[in-house]
Amino acid sequence: MEQEQNTLKITSVLSDPTRFSIYQYVSKKRENVTVQEIADQFSIHPNVARLHLTKLEDVKMIISETQKTGKGGRPSRFYKLSNEVIQLQFPFRDYQRLSKMAIESLVELGDVGIEALHKVGYKYGRESAELYVQQFHIDITTLSMEDKVKIIEEIAINQGLSPEIKYVKEKDEIEFSIYNCTFKELMSEHSISLCSMHHELFRGIFSLFVGDHILKDNTKLTDPKAKACSYAVVKLFN
Repeated sequence: MEQEQNTLKITSVLSDPTRFSIYQYVSKKRENVTVQEIADQFSIHPNVARLHLTKLEDVKMIISETQKTGKGGRPSRFYKLSNEVIQLQFPFRDYQRLSKMAIESLVELGDVGIEALHKVGYKYGRESAELYVQQFHIDITTLSMEDKVKIIEEIAINQGLSPEIKYVKEKDEIEFSIYNCTFKELMSEHSISLCSMHHELFRGIFSLFVGDHILKDNTKLTDPKAKACSYAVVKLFN
């Protein structure tokens, strides 16, 4: 009942088009925003912007904090995306808890379980890419590498990964970063296993578009100073 009430609150908050657009803006910004910035971006009065931000904060979709600007006077309030997981299912299905139990069971199996996690990650990534291509009737054979990279970015966006990706033609490499994690709610307990599973997820996505390749991990969100997981497809064979 409590989860359903929370879902009703969230859907009510997001039913306002401007508020929904503000949430999308904050999600993509990846940096703190101010009331004035939102007011300017959406051509609304600062008081209206503050109201929208407050309602998003009330349902824990964003959070705020005060910071000193170094210019004297009162501290300014900044807003950013929260780490809260938003559930909008009717009826509520606790897939997160089920996923946690399944992952814990596989990890307990040792090397055999880790190998199974890798296979699951790869299959999930590959099928996500295949479903996207089928949905939009895309003929991969006609695409340039730049076009393929744009599609890969869209797939990552659809999974809520907040990606940045580019094709470096001079090196024949693809460099990309993600600022969100598919498994972030479980990372505190299973970071090593899940990071390797995430690696395989991306290998699955890229395999459809570039064939055999080498995927190199550069930085990870689990690193204290890292703001993103960054990768590079360091060699393209096709």
